[in-house]
Amino acid sequence: MKSYTVIYEKIKGNYSAYIPDLPGCVACADTLNETEELIKEAIELYLGALRVRGQPVPEPTTTAKALSVPI
Repeated sequence: MKSYTVIYEKIKGNYSAYIPDLPGCVACADTLNETEELIKEAIELYLGALRVRGQPVPEPTTTAKALSVPI
């Protein structure tokens, strides 16, 4: 099992998600929970397509961390 970093963004009333280590692997929905479910499905489909084509599955390399800064 591999763990990929997912970036979630709230834009104009809905959410989008993407995986920096899997270019083009994206999802969007009205709620964060829906978006999370869709991006999980998108990852599975993306990796499955790579395997079918005989392409290597990218290793996760991206990490994310929230930082607090004074404003």
